[in-house]
Amino acid sequence: MQGCASSMLGNEPVQLSTGLQQLKNEHPSLLAKIDGLLDICTKVENSENKDEIFKTLRPAVEEFFAELAPHSEREEGVLFEMMAVYIGRETGPIAVMEYEHDQAKTLIGTFLEHTEQGYDSYTVEKMIEHAGLVKQASYTLIDHFSKEENILFPMAEKMLTDQEKEDLLKRIQ
Repeated sequence: MQGCASSMLGNEPVQLSTGLQQLKNEHPSLLAKIDGLLDICTKVENSENKDEIFKTLRPAVEEFFAELAPHSEREEGVLFEMMAVYIGRETGPIAVMEYEHDQAKTLIGTFLEHTEQGYDSYTVEKMIEHAGLVKQASYTLIDHFSKEENILFPMAEKMLTDQEKEDLLKRIQ
């Protein structure tokens, strides 16, 4: 039955429509940037020259966030809205996806806010603490993207009508 969430979860592979595939195709670039962020965070934790490495973290986070923000908006403002018609948004997959978006954005926002005025006087502990915010956001998003690719996008493919899939593509371009 179309719209019933339990009928949307199957193990068979699903060929995604163009719009859903576009959203999925945005993940590798974001994941590559996450890998770079995690590398910097690990170096902040383990390196001798933490100050120099920490100075590279904020620009890397800003670059990542500039790519993440429009991707998130396409998902939240278009896909999640379309799916919520069928499965609601108070509980279930959309609630989880929105929570994870909010959690990652809050962690990144906190890092950016705390480093806005500079960080030349940061202690080693402060640098590690702030790098930890970025790490936590990164791990949240890695898990989040996996859920989207393995659960949410296939569910949307089965749930949305052909017309809705066309509308999705138009609205996210």
